[in-house]
Amino acid sequence: MQNNTIRLVTAVALAILCAASYLWMDLPVTDFLLATRPPLLTAIFKQITRLGESQWYLAGGLLVWLIFRKKDDRKASQGLLLFSSVAISGITANILKSLLGRARPRLYIHEQIYGFDFFHIDYAWLSFPSGHSATAIGAASVLALCFPRFRIPFYAAGILIALSRVILTQHYLSDIIAGSILGLATTIILYQHSFRKKIHAA
Repeated sequence: MQNNTIRLVTAVALAILCAASYLWMDLPVTDFLLATRPPLLTAIFKQITRLGESQWYLAGGLLVWLIFRKKDDRKASQGLLLFSSVAISGITANILKSLLGRARPRLYIHEQIYGFDFFHIDYAWLSFPSGHSATAIGAASVLALCFPRFRIPFYAAGILIALSRVILTQHYLSDIIAGSILGLATTIILYQHSFRKKIHAA
């Protein structure tokens, strides 16, 4: 009961943070980056952001499951959790993007368009939530659960990948907050309901 209360409070706090970012932080952060971002920083984060592409984790998780499914149930479950978390959060993010239709920063930069216009399939209107952030934080959460000794570097890497989307002005801050919540929540729900016993079996 206590854990559920903590999760609920955390979810509400993050939702408030996301809304606050949309109202007061997204545009100032984007304007600041456009005015001050050096070319070297852009080049570095273009490489970092590639680590948020889902195919690396989908292929890796599936490969681990295929290799260990008849040899080691624990490792196979770890691979399947990674695959499932990234796949489900990614599909959910894409559905939400199309339904909500939030303008990406490029529309603000070139046409001063900011906000939501529901039901879009064109890329320029698929900003909320960030799929890269869902993938990065979802995968980081899986790895942190499977290898808790290294949870700090895993989460640090996930946060850095998520932030790359803002630094490259591909997303707003609220987009990556929402995407991170989605990735984290997907991993926790899957872990608690389907994978906990297998991954932490003696």
